[in-house]
Amino acid sequence: MQKILGLACVLLIAGAAYLAITPSPIDPLPWDAPAAPPLTGVLEPNDTLMKAELLAQGQIHGPEDTAVDAQGRVYAGLHDGRVVRIGTDGRLETFADTGGRPLGMDFDAQGNLIVADAYKGLLSIDPQGRIAVLTTEADGVPFRFTDDLDIASDGRIYFTDASAKFRQPDYLLDLLEARPHGRLLSYDPASGKTETLLGDLYFANGVALSQNEDFVLVNETYRYRIQRYWLKGAKAGSHEVFIDNLPGLPDNLQGDRAGTFWVALPSPRKADADFLHRHPWLKAQLAKLPRALWPKATPYGLVIALDENGRIIRSLHDTSGAHLRMVTSVKPVGDYLYLGSLDNDRIGRLKIN
Repeated sequence: MQKILGLACVLLIAGAAYLAITPSPIDPLPWDAPAAPPLTGVLEPNDTLMKAELLAQGQIHGPEDTAVDAQGRVYAGLHDGRVVRIGTDGRLETFADTGGRPLGMDFDAQGNLIVADAYKGLLSIDPQGRIAVLTTEADGVPFRFTDDLDIASDGRIYFTDASAKFRQPDYLLDLLEARPHGRLLSYDPASGKTETLLGDLYFANGVALSQNEDFVLVNETYRYRIQRYWLKGAKAGSHEVFIDNLPGLPDNLQGDRAGTFWVALPSPRKADADFLHRHPWLKAQLAKLPRALWPKATPYGLVIALDENGRIIRSLHDTSGAHLRMVTSVKPVGDYLYLGSLDNDRIGRLKIN
């Protein structure tokens, strides 16, 4: 017993010394998060996501976002850099390999798959799988974490650079640091010009245009909120909070162009995360530790729908997290929602009408 206690003391001393002399990879700020909203009313837990059909289960890893072509084939970007295609017969094939980490994606009017690749920038993949780089920087600042996108009817692409400091594997360091490193950008395919619309965002993530394309929404994942940037009208060029204090961390965002926005919330709010935000020193020490020792996200599936006034009108849950968990994207196509995940091995397809 004495030997065990002695060993424990040595390990504690060694751990304390390691924390004392090791520099932290982050320079965190405090943030006093608002109290999480209760899961009541429209947010009442249900089992809707557990009814989703599962595509390519066990054959893929990390289909973070999806897209569906005119033939009904489903595309997804994976951890290993591939963009795969699932045929209407369920057959899986590699469509392209970006060599990076493909995240948000959508088809343009010419049938090209536009992809926000975390490492490679904004890409265009033609129907034959040939890859072209559209843009990799704005205002002289290279993208470090190209994340999500939406495409306007005039071809302009609105997209995000989630963090100017941290790359994709270190997205949780951006959470702990609590500094605004993100940008909302636009790319004009006619001129090839890339423009910064909005900076100083707290992990700029999902992007979605409104029904009339008079404004664009952008998620601030690590502030539990969504910003609205006005593109047209008297408020053009200004921005405001569209909805605040969400019940989870908003990831990808997709509009159906009929007045509804679908928001993926990969993790519900956790009290320990909000506690940590008030204590920068603790966050700095946590960032030094192996990821295996960090607090874990709750296995849960959660999606919400918003109207164009920022009201939550519906929520879809998998309270077990066994069927669909860590949902990072919701793509409305026809009568279905396609649900992607950064870490899961499947795509969900849920009939909603």
